[in-house]
Amino acid sequence: MASLIILLPIGIVAVSTASVLIKLCDAPSLIIATYRLVLASLMLLPYGSYKKMWRGWKGVKIRWLIFSGLMLSLHFVFWIASLKYTSVASSVVLVTTHPIFVGIGASLFLKEHLGLRLILGIFFSVLGCGLIGYGDMGLSKEAFIGDGMALLGAVAAAGYLLVGRRMRQNQDLIQYVFPVYSTAGLVLIVLSLIFHKPFFGYSPSTYLLFFLLALIPQLIGHTTLNWALKYLPASMLAVINLGEPVGSTILAYFILGEGLTIWKVLGGALVLSGILVALRKDTVSVGGSRKH
Repeated sequence: MASLIILLPIGIVAVSTASVLIKLCDAPSLIIATYRLVLASLMLLPYGSYKKMWRGWKGVKIRWLIFSGLMLSLHFVFWIASLKYTSVASSVVLVTTHPIFVGIGASLFLKEHLGLRLILGIFFSVLGCGLIGYGDMGLSKEAFIGDGMALLGAVAAAGYLLVGRRMRQNQDLIQYVFPVYSTAGLVLIVLSLIFHKPFFGYSPSTYLLFFLLALIPQLIGHTTLNWALKYLPASMLAVINLGEPVGSTILAYFILGEGLTIWKVLGGALVLSGILVALRKDTVSVGGSRKH
């Protein structure tokens, strides 16, 4: 499918910009996440009526929709917070372990077989996470905490992806992403109010960054990946998404001047190798059929 070849690289480049844009924001992590999802939801409003966007969502589907939005909001809460404590390279590599948690979740909740490759992939990824954490612990306690937050963000992303894999098979793209983004935005507004985070009073450059986060990594990046879920299994999409830490690290090196330690290089290589080992068994033809 030619559109996959064209659009997926654009989506990966778009999501790769998120970590650098977040690092440049002078605002609390909850506020950054809130503006990102709320603005993205508002930008989608012109593309369909209320009834069209929510058509077909009844009963259990509504509950899964809310759960998906909750997982997306928690993903951003933990991951964006991690960027305030640790480097872009560590944070993005660790949050990209979500395919491993997708595999575990599919085994536990969808009764899919937990194969040897997935077990080996988990082992390599956990070892890689340990190396990154060890190296960051030597740098500062804050970096180690940031790594833990990134891992929690990966778990939440896995929940979001597992729901999306099932729901997108029978739902139009806007019909799925608008309710999910809106639910996540509402959850983040409530959390910001609970923790007394101010919504206003930031610099013009920070508001511009909020807009760019909503437009580029969220609307272009996430929406492209959600579009692809209709045609590709989530596991294959996760492999493609491994381009994000590479892009983010390169951007952070040139824009933020963040260097790479030996622990980040070795740990990141193990994490990505583990994910590739775990997902190698899945091959896909156009339209999402699998061959083993």
